[in-house]
Amino acid sequence: MMSRFGYTIKQAFRQVFRNRAMTLASVFAITAMLLILGIFFLLIINVNTAAESVKKDYNTIEVFMLEETDETRTQQIINDVTTWPNVAAAVYRSKDQAMQILKDRWGDSAYLLDTLESNPLPNSIVITVADLESSDKVAVKAKNIQGIEDVKYYKDTVDKLLKVTNGMKIAAMIIMAFLVVVSIVVVSNTIKLTVFARSEEITIMKYVGATNWFIRGPFLAEGIIIGIVSALVSVGMIALVYTRVIDTVGPGLVRILSVPLVPADFMIINLIYIFLSLGISIGAWGSIISMRRFLDT
Repeated sequence: MMSRFGYTIKQAFRQVFRNRAMTLASVFAITAMLLILGIFFLLIINVNTAAESVKKDYNTIEVFMLEETDETRTQQIINDVTTWPNVAAAVYRSKDQAMQILKDRWGDSAYLLDTLESNPLPNSIVITVADLESSDKVAVKAKNIQGIEDVKYYKDTVDKLLKVTNGMKIAAMIIMAFLVVVSIVVVSNTIKLTVFARSEEITIMKYVGATNWFIRGPFLAEGIIIGIVSALVSVGMIALVYTRVIDTVGPGLVRILSVPLVPADFMIINLIYIFLSLGISIGAWGSIISMRRFLDT
């Protein structure tokens, strides 16, 4: 059993190096497909993360007070708001509390906020909505309160993020399906050249009683090797680029939007699993298809 496995792997590597040009073409095709898929994957995961971060405040409406609005007027607003339909609670949030929440969101970058000469954040009232379906009405009504500066409401933002995410998912599936087919065809043609070159040897092996799977083994292993190499190359390229993006853009994104990028370690580990699965599957199917004309299946 071990000798058969060793023969299969040895022949597979020999075939890979024998057809270096076509092997590189196959690796390039699968790598390109995985890179495009990886870009969509990174975007979708980060957009989903941003949407989930915003969703935490989906059932809240934050009403920012004017600087000149005193505590008495603020308390009157809170008392009035709590009597509105579909309002579960209304809580005062001072500018100091708001700053502390912002520092918590910034994480390791929170020290940058200490350089501010004064706290620029306003005092606010956080309204918790009991019924999300009626949250639009509460937000519109809150905008008419006297003594406020602005109303922060997340529903429109979440809806837009979800639409973008769903559109990206559909586009990624269509592009991925097309590129997978192209990659399988390229791998199939690569291995088909090896099959043609060894056609006489394959015929002799069949005459002496070699089984179809014994003959097919090296070609199947060749396709899998091509898939694994393509997966590792694409993961390495994406990991390098994404790590640099996080280092350069990540802190700025947290400061501007208070939404962090997904950590590189998490993304890379998941991409390794996904890309290896896809690469091996593409290589294996390309091999199987290329052999159908030469062996009984």
